[in-house]
Amino acid sequence: MILKYYLTTLLMLIFSTVAFSQEKKFKIHTVGFYNMENLFDTINDPTINDEEWLPNGAQNWTSSKYRKKVSNMARVIAEIGTADNPNSPTILGVSEIENRSVLEDLIKQPALKSKNYGIVHFDSPDKRGIDVGLIYQKEHFKPITSHNVPLYIYQKNTTNKKTEIVTNEDDVADADPRGRRVYTRDQLLVTGLLDGEEVSFIVCHWPSRSGGEKRSSPFREAAAQLSKRIVDSLQTINKDAKVFILGDLNDGSFNKSVKVELGAKGKKSEVKPLGIYNPFEEMANKGMGTIAYRDSWDIFDIIMFTQPLIETDYSSYRYWKAGIYNAPYMITTVGQYKGYPLRHTATEVGFSDHFPVFIYLIKEQK
Repeated sequence: MILKYYLTTLLMLIFSTVAFSQEKKFKIHTVGFYNMENLFDTINDPTINDEEWLPNGAQNWTSSKYRKKVSNMARVIAEIGTADNPNSPTILGVSEIENRSVLEDLIKQPALKSKNYGIVHFDSPDKRGIDVGLIYQKEHFKPITSHNVPLYIYQKNTTNKKTEIVTNEDDVADADPRGRRVYTRDQLLVTGLLDGEEVSFIVCHWPSRSGGEKRSSPFREAAAQLSKRIVDSLQTINKDAKVFILGDLNDGSFNKSVKVELGAKGKKSEVKPLGIYNPFEEMANKGMGTIAYRDSWDIFDIIMFTQPLIETDYSSYRYWKAGIYNAPYMITTVGQYKGYPLRHTATEVGFSDHFPVFIYLIKEQK
């Protein structure tokens, strides 16, 4: 009986040693997106409508409040994805930023300074001047090309009895009187090398739902069509292109813009070559969310990507898993909006009305 015990113990030790020796090691990177909700500086820009966010504006937006907001954003960014990766995001798409200057202030914050982030940013024609951008760790990602791709959408002509589409003031500058163009955020395309592997990122902030979800849906469908055209163009050059679409879509995983125009699938088994996978659809099915409205949650902040990233050969970077970062300090704890994201109020400089999202990319180490 004693001999049998020792033999069993010995076999267990042998098997555990073999299993440990065969354990694979992976390099890991976090890719994220964060809507920073009105990250404005305190300097008046006469070319945009930023008067609300000035020291004498409606928000009484002082230098101390701005510094606190930037510090808050940096704290969150430094922690995104650190549950499974000690490094902050290698790549982070952002929206609702006023200009490049606020990103420069952001990456200089103590929480981020050691990460040596670079910036890709272009000014968009949005009425308020809010833009999208990308920050990246220079040690790991080397941009090759970057472009701001304009979204051309127009209000319908009411003279021929078609229904006019009304959009948010945030999305409309003074319309072109000849074409009634709706001015909204450009889409940012950045292609570069992630540890030597070519990848592309499309950073978006699609038009809002103001005027009603149904009435404004065609604008987001047009934005999705633009994103899809960009993906298609990259896949024409390289059918195995690794392309990410990340942004605040103002639509969820089951809206026409995502399901039909992009053709994004929520199950890996349904993604065909040249197709797009959306890992956040499953989270939406479980009732998770990045933004709340009238006590209803949805995931408007989404990271999707092309089929090669879900293959199981980890000799190059592949998708591992996705998440929403919603640390307790980012959540309202009292009052009518208890449980919602902790945003800026008249008495408190919060974080954002959106929670950031992220995915992990992994690659087997030789």
